[in-house]
Amino acid sequence: MAISLAALLGVNSLNLSKAGLAETTSHQDINWVAVTELEDPQRFINGGELVLTTGLRLRSAPEQRRFVRQVQRAGAVGIGFGVGLSHDVVPPAMIAEANRWGLPVVEVPYETPFIAIGKLVADAQSADHYSKLERLIAGHQVLARALLTGGGLTELLKHLGSMLRTDIALTQFAAQLYNSAKDHPSADTWASYPIPTGRRDACTLWVRQPFEDSGIVGYAQNLISVELNNMVKQRQAERALCGQVLEDVIHGALETSEAQRRLAGVGINSTRKNVVLLAVSAAHHKALASTSVPQQLEGAVAAAVGKDLVVVINDDGSGAAALARKLSDHLAEAGIHATIGIGGAYTKPNGLRWSYFEAREAANHGLPVNEPERLSLTSLLLASEDVPLADMANESLNPLRAFDAAHGSELMTTLESYLNNNGSVAAVAEALTLHRNTVRYRLAQITELTGYDPAVTADRVQLWLALAVSRLSARQPSS
Repeated sequence: MAISLAALLGVNSLNLSKAGLAETTSHQDINWVAVTELEDPQRFINGGELVLTTGLRLRSAPEQRRFVRQVQRAGAVGIGFGVGLSHDVVPPAMIAEANRWGLPVVEVPYETPFIAIGKLVADAQSADHYSKLERLIAGHQVLARALLTGGGLTELLKHLGSMLRTDIALTQFAAQLYNSAKDHPSADTWASYPIPTGRRDACTLWVRQPFEDSGIVGYAQNLISVELNNMVKQRQAERALCGQVLEDVIHGALETSEAQRRLAGVGINSTRKNVVLLAVSAAHHKALASTSVPQQLEGAVAAAVGKDLVVVINDDGSGAAALARKLSDHLAEAGIHATIGIGGAYTKPNGLRWSYFEAREAANHGLPVNEPERLSLTSLLLASEDVPLADMANESLNPLRAFDAAHGSELMTTLESYLNNNGSVAAVAEALTLHRNTVRYRLAQITELTGYDPAVTADRVQLWLALAVSRLSARQPSS
């Protein structure tokens, strides 16, 4: 352990004796020994040293007092004055000034070389450093063992708190992944350490002050960072696996008994009511496959279906909206701008399919969180692999798309506006800032190109259904 001036006085072989009355820093650890014969050694002292001198240049009382003041200002723990060379005793002026400033002074006899004191302090420092290093290595092993033996982040953080003898918290965005205290960590009373992952799972490690860090916090940061990256990869793999099962169920490719068995294999009990939450993000769809979910959804099954994140929750529908808002807020905190669609609560694999299509149709409403509506005929038809509705829709609309691409016209836009405005030419003209005759001309072109007349009810239904299918099928996972 590091040694103090009081401890040095107790080393019989050194024959040191106390020369003054001051004891302010007597029990403070000595960082180093500085030997000097300079009249002004202040700029060469960093603080915490024992300053040794024979007072070779300190002949007068003013010089001796000034020397004491300079050493005290520099933060030294004391003065060791060697007698028998230039001074037979420690000068009284020096002792008086040291007493005034609370700086301990010890007398070093002629027989005790300064190097002996320096060696003793250095050995104590080395032993202290070695002891701390041993404790640090042992701490590293404890933390690594806690993580590698299956305890995960929770066990690691418990051990870290025990080592530092304080509370520990780990937050991710606005959520707490772990907290050994009852209160939420704040910058006033907690120290914060960022956990770099190179991903959107940015976390912060919080340690309640006061605590003494021997370097173990930095090692814990690295371990937490590695574990978070492992968790991201694990999430990606699990969601890909769950996504394969859900896609087969969504496409109706499995018999009911096989679908139930495979759903159970990924943690979905289809004999109970389940609700699908669908997160859609055109800008950040790649991040959806690996991002975390809020704590309230950790027990749910998450899957990557196409470019979307599907979260299946066991719920009767009463809590789905609140959980969807939690998911929306959590993704927003992660910098992922997503639209959440909520499906209905149903049992059985077919019910899960219906919930998925309801959630997908709800997500098209474009709000941050979209409540489910009654499943439309369009979605029901899309849910059936036996009805090639998407092909039928493309057959109807592709002539309009091709014409728009070739001539820069807006027949598709005009058709959508006409159907959304219940067949009102006046409303379309106002919405698109067109003359009514222009609208009528475009409708005639649509009839000529598609063979369907938007003014005829049966044809209008066909065109509306084609547009609805086109929108929904854009979000449907590929088989």
